Amino acid sequence: MATETPPASGPAVAPPAVEALFPALYSELRRLARSRLAGGRPTLLDTSALVHEAYLRMQRGGGVQVADREHFLAYAASTMRSILIDFVRRRSADRRGGGLQHVTLDTLAAEQLGASTDEEILAVHEALEALAEVDARLVRVVEMRYFAGLSDLEIGAALGVTDRTVRRDWERARLLLSQMLAR
Repeated sequence: MATETPPASGPAVAPPAVEALFPALYSELRRLARSRLAGGRPTLLDTSALVHEAYLRMQRGGGVQVADREHFLAYAASTMRSILIDFVRRRSADRRGGGLQHVTLDTLAAEQLGASTDEEILAVHEALEALAEVDARLVRVVEMRYFAGLSDLEIGAALGVTDRTVRRDWERARLLLSQMLAR
């Protein structure tokens, strides 16, 4: 599990665990990012941008210590989720007049096609925040399984529970999220 320590003054330097694990898991992080971006619009973000932004945020995050590969991937998944949510919010604000740029008919049609995707992403994020108030471990399971692509055994090792508990948590989280999203 990631633990936070106060950031040191001066320029941000990636913690040793991030410095060591990021290059070693770079190809796996790209695979995870690619799978998360596969269903979205092509202009949303590209794989490299998402992975590199995740590294920069982890670097700015201060002294985050991770115990092993699973903890690092869970932390990276949470960071990638945060990046996607920030990007969608920024783009939604621009769509409502934040950028005030000339829009052609073709651009307007493309924006309308992608609007539901952005709204769905924000709805899932809000549902996860509500789920965190019910049970924070369920959110961790969703993040590690959906955003990081970890197996039940890997999630169990990271959370200190059995894979059977992870499967039960996953089913419970799916049920609660589907109820929240149906509203």
